[in-house]
Amino acid sequence: MKSWSRRSGLAKVDLYSRGTVYVIQWFVVIGYVLLTLIEPVRENRPEVAVVGPVIGLALGLVCHRLTTRAMDAYLGSGTVGRSLLGAAVAVTAAALALALALAGSGFASEMGEAVAYLPGLAVAPVLTAHGLLVPLRTTVTVQLALLAGVGTALFAIGYTGRALLAILLFVGFVAGWLAFTGRVSMWMLKVMWELREARDVQARLAVAEERLRFGRDLHDVLGRNLAVVALKSELAVQLARRGRAEAVDQMVEVQKIAQDSQREVREVVRGYREADLRVELEGARSVLGAAGIACTVVAGELDRLTAEARSALGWVVREATTNVLRHGDAQRCTISVGVQDDTAVLVIENDRADAPTLRKGGGGSGLAGLRERLAAVDGELEAGLVRGDRFRVTARVACARGSGATSSEGDGAGFSPAGEVVA
Repeated sequence: MKSWSRRSGLAKVDLYSRGTVYVIQWFVVIGYVLLTLIEPVRENRPEVAVVGPVIGLALGLVCHRLTTRAMDAYLGSGTVGRSLLGAAVAVTAAALALALALAGSGFASEMGEAVAYLPGLAVAPVLTAHGLLVPLRTTVTVQLALLAGVGTALFAIGYTGRALLAILLFVGFVAGWLAFTGRVSMWMLKVMWELREARDVQARLAVAEERLRFGRDLHDVLGRNLAVVALKSELAVQLARRGRAEAVDQMVEVQKIAQDSQREVREVVRGYREADLRVELEGARSVLGAAGIACTVVAGELDRLTAEARSALGWVVREATTNVLRHGDAQRCTISVGVQDDTAVLVIENDRADAPTLRKGGGGSGLAGLRERLAAVDGELEAGLVRGDRFRVTARVACARGSGATSSEGDGAGFSPAGEVVA
């Protein structure tokens, strides 16, 4: 079982929402047990002081299990078995029967009608789960019907006037409050899970769109050229069979078209694989911001960087942003780019990293690929945990363009902490 600090934000909300319902439900069950152990009950009906806690404990355990399954069913990740539902109804019926029996046995008058409130505590736990399994209108109808039944039973026992009204208000409040709390908590949790799923779908759609763009570009480059190659090759075959010298000219054109196609494909692939540092910085700020991570981006004179250095650092920003989203539950991320002694330095640091995973090398092969890419342009990459759960990636690339050093907060063109381009 994961500790609180190692859970994601959504997992914490899930645990808190479920735990709140469980705690309130068990408080009601404990109240039921305590009321069956009060002094008048122990003195006049000692057997009830034994049976009452047993029924109360069974009520708590069965309804706890039922509520867990009902929560999963409400979130669309499980179902509730008929046997479990039947067991909950049977235990609730037993608890309610004992409560009504005690309410009519004369003990209520000695304890200020305290025992008369047991029916509300007996039905509230099962109604919590019931409210998650049926529509809201059905929940209200069932609770009103149950309230009318309890009121009729108490009236037959002898409760009238203000006493009966107070008991019915208590029963309605406890049952309605628990059902409302459970339903609202699960509704909020369901909305958050749907937002998480929508964000994942959006990311997958972005990847699919990029693949389609790449496929479209390749089709545009190769489609016409391959058709021309096929036609000219067929023509060259026909001319060669007739002994015509023009067949050689046609094959020369085929060769030229093939070379042009090869060059165009390289350009398409190069454009697809190269990363623009400015675009990647703005993209990182936007993506992390959409994920609820406060991202600060500060850049110095990017124009002093060579094209190769900007492309390599752009890939570092892209891969590091992916790692921030995947490994941990970051709340803040800082990205800074500057030039120190003719060396471009990129530093990306985030909090709340998944320390155990990163120590085991769970970051994948992305960082290894970045080291190879940086090595090709005389650069280096450092990555590791700093100050507890903070993870820092530092990339250095030589850049000889321009003169004089500047920090990441220099006077040149760059990004403000909000991520906007400033002059």
